[in-house]
Parts: sequence; structure tokens; C-alpha cells
Amino acid sequence: MDRLDTMRLFTRIVDLGSFTAAAEEAGIPRATATYAVQQLEKRLGVRLLVRSTRHVATTPEGQAWDLRCRHVLAEIDEAESQLGVASMRPQGRLRVDLQPSLASEFVFPRLREFCALHPGIELVVRTDDRLADLLREGVDCVLRGGEPREPGLVARRVAALPVVTVASREYLARNGVPRTLEHFARHQAVNYVSSVTGRPMPFQFVVGGKPRSVTLKGAVSVTSADAYKACALHGLGFIQTARLRLEEALGDGRLVEVFAQWAPPPGPVWVMYPRQRHMPLRVRVFVDWLVEQLAPYAPDALA
Repeated sequence: MDRLDTMRLFTRIVDLGSFTAAAEEAGIPRATATYAVQQLEKRLGVRLLVRSTRHVATTPEGQAWDLRCRHVLAEIDEAESQLGVASMRPQGRLRVDLQPSLASEFVFPRLREFCALHPGIELVVRTDDRLADLLREGVDCVLRGGEPREPGLVARRVAALPVVTVASREYLARNGVPRTLEHFARHQAVNYVSSVTGRPMPFQFVVGGKPRSVTLKGAVSVTSADAYKACALHGLGFIQTARLRLEEALGDGRLVEVFAQWAPPPGPVWVMYPRQRHMPLRVRVFVDWLVEQLAPYAPDALA
């Protein structure tokens, strides 16, 4: 393992707090990672990491070395990116985290085109409703709906998706169509549990120019967009989500919209990536490509 590989490995051990996790990510045995750091400490003549049975932490010297490593690696990435700009051939592994429903709608249908345009990029795609810790998990960028809450990230708003409140035709036949929010409050919901608060997300409306929030009881709570939609289709109650995800079911009448006149503001969609002085070219071209895919739903396009 050369010095640059050792530096990259060291920063990932610090990020993940684990030799095992960093070794698995790098595709090497844990013993190789341990030996590489031992040789590094021997060469530098200082102890860089404090190991325990559950966690790895940096010594003061290790923290200083970690910062220096990141600076050197960022400079190398920038140099490679500049060469890539000159040759128009971005290269390297790109780790992205995509909200599943957004991935299915905007990314996967045209991902083959991106791969053909940039054959030097190796994409590692994770789809998860859970918020990724970009720095700790080594993720280069994420595509996610809702409001960004992660500090230290660049958040670029790329779309605004109209939101609808719906229930299945069968549910409404059994329980009636609500005409007022007071009546609506007596209905059942499929409650979507926020990964941030751990609590069900209330339904949002705008009535007479003023925001209104309504929380419904429900027999089922979910944590994924696919489950949210599936439960509504099977008559378990109301949901509120982006219209784009429900177009087919709305079109054939399986789902019915209510309170269209009180719809909340369109839901924002963000591309987020770590703040850094020089963005690697592979990240830049992917972010630009995502913006292109979402252009019809960009905030300016809906104004």
C-alpha cells in the first residue's frame, strides 16, 4: 500500500471510527489496514490512533495528521479534476445516496445515458429513506426531498414538486369524502414517521393564505415512501406526498385527491454534497446531470 492509499485509508478509519469498516470499504483485509497504520506510526514516530474494543479515536498528533492528509488528498483530487476538465474524462468511484422514489422517477430511467457519457466514473448507488452521514459514510452527494438539516453541506435546490392529499377510492366509499378540515381530522391516515424527529409527519394545508397543520390517527405507520403509497392504495387511509409519485393511480381512479384548493407549497428537492474548496469533476458532472433531469420541476419552471 503506497503513501496515498495509506492516507486515504487513515482518513476513512477516522471517519468511520473503525478499522474493520474502513477495510471492508476499501476491499482489503482488516489485518492489512492495521499493518498499514502501524507502519505509518512507525515511520512518523508518533501514535496516531487510540484503539478500544468498540471505537477508534485520534490522538492530538493523529488529528493534526488527519487534517493534513485531507488537505493533500483534496489537492490531488483537484489536480486530477483539472486534468479531467482538459480531457473531458471525469474518472473514479462516485458514491451517491438517493431517496428511493426520486431515484425511480428521475435517475434510474436515464442512468444508462449518464454511464455512456462518463465511462470513467464507477457509480456506487444507495437508495434509502434514511438520511446519510456524508462525511462518515464517504458519500459524495445525495438527492433528497424535504428541508435540508445537515450542517456543513452545500444544499442546491433543484426542484419543487406539487403535493397532493389522497386516499383510495375504496377507503372514501367506506368512510366518506371529507369537506372540511374538521371532518378530515376524524379520518384515518397512513402516518409517515420522520427519520429526523421519530414522530408522524402532520398533514399540511394553506387555507385563506394561512398554513394549517392536521394530525390524524392511523392504524399503520411507515418509514418508506413505497410503503406509504402501497398502504394508501390498499385503503388504509390518507397520505400526503408529491403528485408525481401517484400520477398513474390518480389517472385510473384508484386514488382520489381531496382539498386541492388548500394544497401546501410544492415540496423542495435538494442535491447536497460536502462543502469543499474544489469539487471533484466526477461529482460536478453528476450534480449537473441531476439538475438537467429535474429541470422541468425546477422552482423557476413552476413560477
